[in-house]
Amino acid sequence: MSTLSLSPVLTSPRDDAIQLYRAFKGLGCDTAAVVNILAHRDATQRSLIQHEYSAMYSEDLLKRLVSELRGKLETAVLLWMHDPAGRDAIVIRQALLPDLTNLDAATEVICSRTPSQIQLIKQNYQAKFGVFLEQDIERHTSAFACICKHLPLRRS
Repeated sequence: MSTLSLSPVLTSPRDDAIQLYRAFKGLGCDTAAVVNILAHRDATQRSLIQHEYSAMYSEDLLKRLVSELRGKLETAVLLWMHDPAGRDAIVIRQALLPDLTNLDAATEVICSRTPSQIQLIKQNYQAKFGVFLEQDIERHTSAFACICKHLPLRRS
């Protein structure tokens, strides 16, 4: 079995920030250029691009992406912009939103991570949302658990 290996992209964060800025100029966003740049960078490179973009244009790259992109592309690109623990924290938070509660997504993330990864997720969650992950899980799932306790069991 073989693996496809890609050579690292050798561009500077400054060049990438300039290319992203150009992709945002005009009437529409050049989504292909945005994807081509961000999809071919690792989390560290994307973080450097984000800092460089902010320094050069006095504008938050994440906010610009939100204003330029739509739908599932926006969701995917915004999740790319975070490190894995930050991305997991966001996915769990979105899974726990009252109108979108998706316990399967939260469960999948939590159950598929190592204890050290969960520690990083908890730290990111608290830093991003100002609440402890355990408290949010309890708050958003307690009503569901309470309802389930009172449902009659179906017997076959």
